[in-house]
Amino acid sequence: MEGQVVGRVFRLFQRRLLQLRAGPPQDNSGEALKEPERAQEHSLPNFAGGQHFFEYLLVVSLKKKRSEDDYEPIITYQFPKRENLLRGQQEEEERLLKAIPLFCFPDGNEWASLTEYPRETFSFVLTNVDGSRKIGYCRRLLPAGPGPRLPKVYCIISCIGCFGLFSKILDEVEKRHQISMAVIYPFMQGLREAAFPAPGKTVTLKSFIPDSGTEFISLTRPLDSHLEHVDFSSLLHCLSFEQILQIFASAVLERKIIFLAEGLSTLSQCIHAAAALLYPFSWAHTYIPVVPESLLATVCCPTPFMVGVQMRFQQEVMDSPMEEVLLVNLCEGTFLMSVGDEKDILPPKLQDDILYSLGQGINELKTAEQINEHVSGPFVQFFVKIVGHYASYIKREANGQGHFQERSFCKALTSKTNRRFVKKFVKTQLFSLFIQEAEKSKNPPAGYFQQKILEYEEQKKQKKPREKTVK
Repeated sequence: MEGQVVGRVFRLFQRRLLQLRAGPPQDNSGEALKEPERAQEHSLPNFAGGQHFFEYLLVVSLKKKRSEDDYEPIITYQFPKRENLLRGQQEEEERLLKAIPLFCFPDGNEWASLTEYPRETFSFVLTNVDGSRKIGYCRRLLPAGPGPRLPKVYCIISCIGCFGLFSKILDEVEKRHQISMAVIYPFMQGLREAAFPAPGKTVTLKSFIPDSGTEFISLTRPLDSHLEHVDFSSLLHCLSFEQILQIFASAVLERKIIFLAEGLSTLSQCIHAAAALLYPFSWAHTYIPVVPESLLATVCCPTPFMVGVQMRFQQEVMDSPMEEVLLVNLCEGTFLMSVGDEKDILPPKLQDDILYSLGQGINELKTAEQINEHVSGPFVQFFVKIVGHYASYIKREANGQGHFQERSFCKALTSKTNRRFVKKFVKTQLFSLFIQEAEKSKNPPAGYFQQKILEYEEQKKQKKPREKTVK
């Protein structure tokens, strides 16, 4: 059974690669197959609030195979159980539920019972060919009990990107599971009936726990929702500012990037953080925060990818035929492989601006929100300076449809080094997808990026009168 599931997932993966080589996918609205790639958590939709928190809570456990020493991951608990589904919906659910265990235990099937195991929190993304995404928020740990035992995974499936909030929900699930599975049901039922809060708002749940009484659990969504799905702390702990900048430069030109680390949590957090640096652009290629052992052939793909691989598979990765890849060892803080030009991709002046901003006041930051804003800010500002004038170069027809004037847009940059970089950047899928959305919209989106563009333009206006006065 496991071989069939792995084979199906890998065939889906290969099919998607063929689609990427052939160009944008055609209308596949009748197809609802899940794929472990082309997913980008940092660019998940900004939910205004009101959606359901989650689709499923699953417990994935290890079960010994018949006549073998290996184990296979299987779903041992599911809430809610779906009934009276239409045939197409039922088939979609079956495919989803068969793929999930593979990503809850991506490190293979060779396990032994343990008495100690550090808990790990990580996530994965499954993407439909129609572009819709589901995120798996995972907590892997040893269940309560005496003697050696096998780890299990609590996995919450949702279409919402808000990692801090779901981490807190997993804390509550874990606390109840130590008592009894029956205690989880009323908590998750209450959560399922609650509406996902708008940015800055709080939802409060009432939950009863035996021997503790009634508890009130508050779940607050960050006010600034564009960074609610990411935590830059792990990336800063593993790498220097200069290395992070080189990873960013490689991602901007849509190259192949592999992250190596021991822990699932480190891999998951660092790859999400690296992808989030591209805001407001969206990584549109293969994206697997933790590659399952059975899908390690991903690193041989000729198309761009951003993937995480556990350190135990380092030699297998190194022995794979790969070209123009940036291989990042997060444990040692080194690059094991690189193209060699990573320091020269971005305009020198703008590189210096990013490094200077990153180094200012970094030791004074206390909260995760402060760190996120401090790290993300210089990269957002980079895009403001380099492409923030894009809206002025979209000519619109009477019906509102826009047409991007690429040549005039590039010429508008006075710096030769900036212009040279932008001529490459406009050819990427990152920029193409962004500008296609802008062409469809009659007005620039009133989001965080647009706010920063307006602030930058206002600063330039104020700077000009001062320069005239000095002259």
